[in-house]
Amino acid sequence: MTHKENSSVVTLHDRQKKTGSGKASPEQSAKGARVAAKDASTMNATATPNPASETAKQAAQIAEGAGQVTSIYDALDHNMQSAVSRFTQGLSPAALMGAWFDWATHITAAPGKQLQLVEKAADKLRRQTRFALHCAGTSNKAEPCIAPLPQDNRFSGDAWQTKPYNIIYQGFLLQQQWWHNVVTGVPGVTKQHEQELQFLTRQLLDMASPSNFLWTNPEVLARTRETFGMNLAQGMQNALKDAQNAAAAAAPKGVEAFLPGKDVAVTKGKVVYRNRLIELIQYAPLTGEVLPEPILIVPAWIMKYYILDLSQQNSLVRYLVEQGHTVFMISWKNPDKGDSDLTLDDYRRLGVMEALVAIGKIVPDQKINAAGYCLGGTLLSIAAAAMARDGDNRLASMTLLASQVDFTEPGELQLFINESQLAFLDSVMWKQGYLDTTQMAGAFQMLSSNDLIWSRGVRNYLMGESRPMNDLMAWNADATRMPYAMHSEYLRKLYLNNDLAEGRFTVDGHPIALSDIRLPIFAVGTQKDHVAPWPSVFKIQALTDTEVTFVLTSGGHNAGIVSEPGHARRTYRIKTKGAMDRYTSPETWADETDAHDGSWWEAWATWLGSHSGAMTAPPDMGNAVAGYAPLGDAPGTYVMQK
Repeated sequence: MTHKENSSVVTLHDRQKKTGSGKASPEQSAKGARVAAKDASTMNATATPNPASETAKQAAQIAEGAGQVTSIYDALDHNMQSAVSRFTQGLSPAALMGAWFDWATHITAAPGKQLQLVEKAADKLRRQTRFALHCAGTSNKAEPCIAPLPQDNRFSGDAWQTKPYNIIYQGFLLQQQWWHNVVTGVPGVTKQHEQELQFLTRQLLDMASPSNFLWTNPEVLARTRETFGMNLAQGMQNALKDAQNAAAAAAPKGVEAFLPGKDVAVTKGKVVYRNRLIELIQYAPLTGEVLPEPILIVPAWIMKYYILDLSQQNSLVRYLVEQGHTVFMISWKNPDKGDSDLTLDDYRRLGVMEALVAIGKIVPDQKINAAGYCLGGTLLSIAAAAMARDGDNRLASMTLLASQVDFTEPGELQLFINESQLAFLDSVMWKQGYLDTTQMAGAFQMLSSNDLIWSRGVRNYLMGESRPMNDLMAWNADATRMPYAMHSEYLRKLYLNNDLAEGRFTVDGHPIALSDIRLPIFAVGTQKDHVAPWPSVFKIQALTDTEVTFVLTSGGHNAGIVSEPGHARRTYRIKTKGAMDRYTSPETWADETDAHDGSWWEAWATWLGSHSGAMTAPPDMGNAVAGYAPLGDAPGTYVMQK
């Protein structure tokens, strides 16, 4: 067999390598087999008949048949797991069963741990009995025998401190503590499985909390007496409306008051470039002169960009323009099934790199201050490392907002990241071509179920309240999808394998290293971030050999970033680490760094000013001569896609 013929026979194998798991999807398997057969047939028609040609033809026929069989079997697997996912909120039952089996087998062989749990159960029963007897013998509030966790505010009201409700909630907290002891500290159980069981146990306990039920929640009972039960009637109406919206996949009530381009995302600008994946927005100047270096903002594609351009009073974009910056923003397309083949490198090339080319034509001869938010910051870091490797010096600085580059400690998101879970997720995305918005929302809600599920249920359905919609809530409801190929690759290469931090991530076939980045870096972490925990964001200081200014701000993943000047009760800590300074741990850094009242936006504006040149005349909006004529007004068309 000639080398050329041999190449056509292995075409299917080569195509299979392109998927993140090394395994082709059913469509790719069948397509690869057909291509192999076609190539072999073509060559056989033009070549002189010989045994090698006949062998190639037979091999191609076998490959086509094998591809069809594999397609059928894979389709059965994918369809089964996709159906199951509807009932598990995207969690893999196999992964959870693996964690349970690991725990069950090890605790069976740990009589010491079993005895310890029996002793702890007896001790907690004694504590609750003693507390109940003390409550029965006094008319005053009894001193609790156990305190809730710092972030648990379910039982903080005065009504919970009266009997019998204090006895009820104290008993619940004692049980909660005992179950924590049950699933932790079992010799031999892996850390991953232990954390999965902690998570699952917490979900079940949160569901059974006395705060979730009418007869065991004194605050709900008091409201019911005050309103003669109207709170329950209103709660029933709220529940029916939510059920109707969920069934119809409709937006929550009130979002119609926050429409992009009308109520939010109203900073004036023009779309100056569009391709298959992005629209690039250039914002109009609000000052007579501007700083010469433009800013490119790379938002996460898991969200609509306008979280950074909400209402006028809390728009980060408007704030930057008011400070004399020329701002460009990437607006990602909301992908559909036809975009399932988009890869992580497509997001780098079609997103960051083509935006840099456009900005270079509109604002020539100037370096660019680039900023990335969440996944956008990770993508920007990949692009910056590749540019540094290749000697591309178009960037002046890099800002990372709640962005991770090391994924060894991603918080509770790691519970969703293992081979079993990713295989399950691949099946979900295979059927649709993307990860749906509701599937992502369910996972994020479970990470903070107390605040995002159960307390909301108590407020809406038992108290009969309806929280008024605001711009941040409306933006949160305007979610986006994730392409199959990109999301699978992103989870495996970054979350599961940590290739970027460990120097294995490749761009254009060659590895990149974060240590090659020599730009000054401004990195922001948020204290209550359950998506990108700030100690994980802090690791940028250990992975780069450059000046890093790190900021820790109050708030969570979204509210901590949308933290405009004048926002009440906002604080931040800030310190710069030089390229030659020694690294300190996040805990030490926090202890040694003073807190400041106010918004970190002002500190960032000062930092950007220190890395900018003298003020100059604003650039034109777009550059028609260079092929970047304005295509329409901001916010553009991609942000409107549902």
